[in-house]
Amino acid sequence: MLKPHPTVLRRLVEEYETLTAAPATAPESRIADLAYTLCVSTGTRDVGRALATARAWLAPDGRDTAAAAAPAAV
Repeated sequence: MLKPHPTVLRRLVEEYETLTAAPATAPESRIADLAYTLCVSTGTRDVGRALATARAWLAPDGRDTAAAAAPAAV
């Protein structure tokens, strides 16, 4: 599984949260598409777990926490 770029992942999470906060104004198909993309991007079948994983991968400033924790390539 390839992990999505932090910028893409942050946009997915933010858009999903924005649309689900006001579902009456959002098309159901768009919410379903975002949920599916989040699940595929994080390798899970549960949207809640996908959101938690995505947030864990992102630092508050949008950096990729897994890349920051990994040792630098020589």
